[in-house]
Amino acid sequence: MNRRFALSLAVIAAVLLALTISNIRYSPWTNTSARSVDQRGPLSDAERANIELFERVSPSVVQVAARSAAANPLTEEDGGEAGAGAASGTGFVWDNDGHIVTNNHVVQNGREVAVRFASGEVARAEVIGVAPNYDLAVLRIRSARKLPPPVALGSSSELKVGQSAFAIGNPFGLDQSLTSGIISALKRRLPTSSGREISNVIQTDTAINPGNSGGPLLDSAGRLIGVNTAIISPSGSSAGIGFAIPVDIVNRVVPELIKNGRVPTPGIGIVAASEAVSTRLGVEGVIVVRTAPGSPAERAGIRGVDFGSGALGDVIVQADGKPVHRLSDLTDQIEQIGAGKSIRISLKRGSQTRDITIDIVDIGRS
Repeated sequence: MNRRFALSLAVIAAVLLALTISNIRYSPWTNTSARSVDQRGPLSDAERANIELFERVSPSVVQVAARSAAANPLTEEDGGEAGAGAASGTGFVWDNDGHIVTNNHVVQNGREVAVRFASGEVARAEVIGVAPNYDLAVLRIRSARKLPPPVALGSSSELKVGQSAFAIGNPFGLDQSLTSGIISALKRRLPTSSGREISNVIQTDTAINPGNSGGPLLDSAGRLIGVNTAIISPSGSSAGIGFAIPVDIVNRVVPELIKNGRVPTPGIGIVAASEAVSTRLGVEGVIVVRTAPGSPAERAGIRGVDFGSGALGDVIVQADGKPVHRLSDLTDQIEQIGAGKSIRISLKRGSQTRDITIDIVDIGRS
């Protein structure tokens, strides 16, 4: 009896619940119109600053597409950096003469280069200079047009770890995108395809993905502080570690590319041991393995390793009065002084140290 009574109560409860829901759903008092929009308060100062930065700088940022002569445009896919047929990256307006700066690896395999502006307009461009040692390239717009203003320049020598950084680019071939973060480290070293290293590279956690290469890294004032060039990521996508070529290097290299189509590779004509070899031997400085025939280093009497006995020759421990711990310390000082000038270096041979003044030449010329 109790069981039948409980079952009856359950049925009655279910019927009452169904009737209640039905009445609520179909009640003539139910509001079926769209809800009104709740007004929000004013944007925060940080939000307004981000919006203003993007609106001011983004017109000067372009998408760069490079295609080899044999590539079929119908089978290409956007979003790649460097592929067999095409590459897609980012660039930005450098001056009022139609010059665009981007990465060398974006255009190095391209026979045809096109630039798409934020307005959607597409223009043909020609590569007028490349610097593989710095992963930089300069394009020039072929057709005369009214260009957006050049991106304002900052200085990378003033940067501090922890300050804000912003990137505008075309990740995965998409239209312009703004990402933000901080400068997470300074004075990184970045190997290039030419076998040399770029020194004083900026590290940022600002999201940088394939397609962002060649785009600007900006400070909170919207000034150029670097050119985004690489990421460290097992997946190939942003993992919080991106690298940018510092603007002080860019501002030194780009005018040379515009003027001469190339940038000198300053050097003194030595082959140095790797940093790993120096570490294993417990040597602090740059071990000279050998000197190039006819080079300033050979003429100055710098001695390399004696391969017969295995004895070390000269170790470079100072350049221009600054300590040399690794090869990038030496090349950084040489590049700052430039080809055609001279540099004072300190050499340690055994227990003896001596100073010499040596010429810097353009070792990139054949």
